[in-house]
Amino acid sequence: MGRDPAGDGHTGGRRSGLANPQGEDSMNAYLKSGAVAVALAFLAGAAQAEGKLSVYHWFEYIPQELLDKFAAEHGVEVTMDTYDSNEAMLASLKAGKLGAYDVAVPGDYMVEIMAGEGILDEVGPGELANIGNVEPQWMDVPFDSGRKHSIPYQWGSTSFSVNRDVYSGDIDTTSIIFDPPEALRGKINVLDSQGEVMLMASLHLGIPQCTTDREQLKALDALLQSAKQHWASFGSDIAKDVLVSGDAAAGMIYNGFSAKGRAEGANIEYAYPKEGYVVWMDNVVLLKDAPNRENAIKFMDFLLEPENIAAVTNYARYAAGVEGVTDLLDEELKTSPESVPPADAPPGTFIAVCDQETQEVYDAIWTRLKK
Repeated sequence: MGRDPAGDGHTGGRRSGLANPQGEDSMNAYLKSGAVAVALAFLAGAAQAEGKLSVYHWFEYIPQELLDKFAAEHGVEVTMDTYDSNEAMLASLKAGKLGAYDVAVPGDYMVEIMAGEGILDEVGPGELANIGNVEPQWMDVPFDSGRKHSIPYQWGSTSFSVNRDVYSGDIDTTSIIFDPPEALRGKINVLDSQGEVMLMASLHLGIPQCTTDREQLKALDALLQSAKQHWASFGSDIAKDVLVSGDAAAGMIYNGFSAKGRAEGANIEYAYPKEGYVVWMDNVVLLKDAPNRENAIKFMDFLLEPENIAAVTNYARYAAGVEGVTDLLDEELKTSPESVPPADAPPGTFIAVCDQETQEVYDAIWTRLKK
């Protein structure tokens, strides 16, 4: 689900890592014969391959210092490319990037889709020394029963935030996005995320996810087409910045992203609409044909250590699914309104995985929306 471009110079789409030179001057002095040179070149190439980790990750969602720490502890070079939606990540892998990365960080429903399409490798019993640190409620999850392919990374919610300098009325309703008050019309940013937008629209209408009812599907399409005229932009990676700058007065947003925007001075409030909102869990998965599988397992185990995953939580402002993290968190996270829903807030809803025929209908509605 995308989560949290901080705009503070960390990570982004940059490649990052720590090289591990092996004393090249002394080695060069030894390379006298062609045969020895060829043999050592081969061995050096093999060693270099073993000393890499390639990560495919949401934008601005992990502190650079944590990648550096893993690189230093394990003597590997870490490289990272980023994406801004689950669907973009999946499309990229299916278009030829599978085999280029070791791990990725998909949302809950996307783990199920990727496993079904044979994109994920299986983590064998005993491979993860720290698997016992996973909180029990996140261990046997419906999207990856028994955690065969994944470990929890961060979890949170997706709703919307409103600039209280622009609008002071009731915001705990999805009408803010789909039938906005006059003060917000033309000033709304919507996430470029099919699963989250379609779920929020379904909650607004009170219809089930993955419906096959023609009238409900027509209503969903009509709602989105009608609401689009009131939206200023589609963007996941800009969701915080447009609220901070004032370019948008309201916008769909991840809860941690909203917390950062508020910390940067925006007078925004995160909503828990009565119709419902999205909850999600991002997960680190082991990709099929990972070129550095051993290092991928090490990295997953590294992120199951409370100190390390707490660094992600403090940076991204979400929540970890690992025991022993609470005492390591920044104090304001424990009381942040974006992290602690009010007592009368409804429960959140995970995005469902539709069957292929139904999904094609939803894809067509989304494509028409984006035209």
